[in-house]
Amino acid sequence: MTEKSTPAARVRTRFAPSPTGFIHLGNIRSALYPWAFARSQGGDFILRIEDTDLERSTQAAVDVILEGMAWLGLDHDEGPFYQMQRMDRYREVLAQLQAAGHVYPCYMSVAELDALRERQMARKEKPRYDGTWRPERGKTLPPVPAGVQPVLRFRNPQDGVVAWDDKVKGRIEVHNSELDDLVIARPDGTPTYNFCVVVDDLDMRITHVIRGDDHVNNTPRQINIFRALGHEPPVYAHLPTVLNEQGEKMSKRNGAKPVTQYRDEGFLPDAMVNYLARLGWSHGDDEIFSRAQFLAWFDLEHLGRSAAQFDEAKLRWVNAQHLKAMDDAALAPLVAAQLHQRGVTPDERLPALCGLFKDRCDTTRALADWLMPYHTDITPPADALAAHLTDAVRPAIAAFADRLQAADWSAESLGAALRQTLAEHGLKMPQLAMPVRVLVMGTAQTPSVDAMLALHRRDTVLARLRAA
Repeated sequence: MTEKSTPAARVRTRFAPSPTGFIHLGNIRSALYPWAFARSQGGDFILRIEDTDLERSTQAAVDVILEGMAWLGLDHDEGPFYQMQRMDRYREVLAQLQAAGHVYPCYMSVAELDALRERQMARKEKPRYDGTWRPERGKTLPPVPAGVQPVLRFRNPQDGVVAWDDKVKGRIEVHNSELDDLVIARPDGTPTYNFCVVVDDLDMRITHVIRGDDHVNNTPRQINIFRALGHEPPVYAHLPTVLNEQGEKMSKRNGAKPVTQYRDEGFLPDAMVNYLARLGWSHGDDEIFSRAQFLAWFDLEHLGRSAAQFDEAKLRWVNAQHLKAMDDAALAPLVAAQLHQRGVTPDERLPALCGLFKDRCDTTRALADWLMPYHTDITPPADALAAHLTDAVRPAIAAFADRLQAADWSAESLGAALRQTLAEHGLKMPQLAMPVRVLVMGTAQTPSVDAMLALHRRDTVLARLRAA
């Protein structure tokens, strides 16, 4: 008789941003990986807003988080949960810890704590709380100062090590003697970050915490709180920092843009997911992949250990590849949105126009730039006119316009009219094609003249050619 295996717990991951500034690409990568892991494992992805920093948290920052995640398709199964709405629950658990002897009041003032740290640094010691108010058997505590509201400190174990097998960094061990007794509630009773996180992860049954490595120092403290509450911690994976193009940590201060700005600039959500996925994870040599492929391939074993550096040129290249591969009908609404921002309402030609010009573009904004001459008046640049519109070619342009007057309006017949005009005037293709492009599109570089003209209105083309 064989033993039945215990079914693995359903994977539950979370993204828990603080709404103290807009969310940038470095932040959103910390959402992408837990989302992808939950989706790849058939689990749940929870969104939690850690808004206990009342002075810095804003609704505008929350809105950007929600907008950015919605744009990228990082859908959550539960939430968003807001920590400020869970204060009663935190106080309930605080009381449990205090009753069990894991928490004690500390009356040391800020001034006393600062003086303590100065003395420690003068002795070349690590600055830390010295346990003055920590109750011990046989220890006499200082007299309680009148009128002072204490903080609550967590009674951290003093012996042994706290250790975990990090899915990115490998085995990490920290001696408990290196950790002082953490403040987990302020004098007004408001619980602090490290405590709230543990309660949230417990209540939300989080199995895997995938977050930035700026949280590594918090992890041993959180693990000890988990165990004081009688629970084992989740699996941890601490992601290396994302650097900007100058090699600095990506941040608002260092010029990082809100995620939503990339949306406004015409990047595709699937391309952004592709690029961000490769910014710290890999699947062999695959550079371009779909969202479905990413979710099929994603695992924690192939997360990189080194800091990843953002490269906008590479992002634009990835976006261009996705743009080229995108169905024209699906691309059209995204380009329409860019045109609407310019006061332009596109028509039924838009999918075909997208198909004609998308290979030249790296964003939908750039694609909209190409399509403007189809929807608005243009003024060809003087230097382009001087270079290509010569007296020798003007008669051929007039003859070409005459042929277009009666031509069937298709790329085939327009191409035939162009070739007939060239033969009639003894010209080579560039001699006529270049000025036609400049007059009709405002630039000498376009797709083939016949395809470019076929998507224009006849009267527009004739008016622009005859203006020569």
